[in-house]
Amino acid sequence: MNIFDILGPVMVGPSSSHTAGAVRIGLLARRLLGSEPVRAVITLSGSFAATGVGHGTDRALVAGLLGMTPDDIRIPDSFELAKKEGLDFRFLDGNIRDAHPNTACLDVMDASGRTLEVQASSLGGGRIMLNKLDGTQIDVTAERPALIVHNVDKPGLVAIVTSLLARESINIATMNLYRSKRGGDAVMVTEVDQNIPEALVEDLKKVDGILKVTCLNI
Repeated sequence: MNIFDILGPVMVGPSSSHTAGAVRIGLLARRLLGSEPVRAVITLSGSFAATGVGHGTDRALVAGLLGMTPDDIRIPDSFELAKKEGLDFRFLDGNIRDAHPNTACLDVMDASGRTLEVQASSLGGGRIMLNKLDGTQIDVTAERPALIVHNVDKPGLVAIVTSLLARESINIATMNLYRSKRGGDAVMVTEVDQNIPEALVEDLKKVDGILKVTCLNI
């Protein structure tokens, strides 16, 4: 534990979990999309749904989608700014099963029609966890850069990913592997110590058996 775990993040209040964490979730969705969202359907679950309006959770999530950070003084005005910037958004209340009480699911789309679904939770003190990406359970802290690779479950692909990271002198912090069944679809979630170059991501996309690559740089 460090001093920031005790004092909490520098932020526009009132709540580190319901406001600062919510901004970070919105910003995370924007970064994963890789472009400016023009549409967002946001489902609030648990205490986010019950008390989110009073804590400004809704405005915080939209602020993050607009690219704001938790200390941005414009957060209370995010709805008005979203209209000016062409972001269409709406909120739904839902009961996401087996989810942390402070959970939001963001279904976002950019101007090109690219879509992304992010489910994330706010853990307190401004910390968040990326729980699902496009329906796949991944549980990434979002505190380190991460590489998320959807691939066919076949030998050699893990070695290709790790060798390309080694080529760029990128150190692996954690790696988790998931698969639906032997020989089916699989997901590699790799957290690393350095930001991941775009060239590496493009090289991975060309590999036979790799279906999708998502990069989260911090």
